[in-house]
Amino acid sequence: MELVRWRPRRDLPALPDDVDRAFDRMLRSWMGPVSFSEFSWNPVVDVSETNDEVVVTAEMPGMSKDDIDISVEDNQLILSGEKKQDQEEKEANYYRVERSYGSFRRIFTLPARVDVGKVKASYEGGVLTVRVPKAEAAKARKIEIS
Repeated sequence: MELVRWRPRRDLPALPDDVDRAFDRMLRSWMGPVSFSEFSWNPVVDVSETNDEVVVTAEMPGMSKDDIDISVEDNQLILSGEKKQDQEEKEANYYRVERSYGSFRRIFTLPARVDVGKVKASYEGGVLTVRVPKAEAAKARKIEIS
C-alpha cells in the first residue's frame, strides 16, 4: 500500500462534473431513461470573443435551420428551437435510448456595446455559428503615451 499526499484543491475542478453525474443518476431513477432524455436536451455551445466580435458556436446535429430561432433582447442572445424525433417505431424493442429530442432555450448575456443590427448567423453540418459584432466604441484601442 502506498501513501498519497492529500491535496484537496487537486480534485476541485472535477467537482461540478461529479455533482452533474449524481443529479443525472437521481433524475433517471425517478423519471426513467426515456422521459429523462426528452427532458434534458440542450445543444453544447462554445462562446468566444475577439477584439471585433462575440462568436457563439452551437452543435445542433439532426436539426434543420427552420427549427432554430435566434433573437437578441436587452443585450441577451437567445437561441431556441426544437429537435424533433423523425418517427416512432411501435414494433421495435429498444434496449437503449440515448439520443435526445425536445425543445431547448439557451440565453447568453452579451457585452453592453454590441451592434445588434449586424448580427449574422450561419448553419452548416449541424453547427450553428452566430457572430455578434462589437460597436466601434467597445473595441480595444492602444493608447500612445506622450
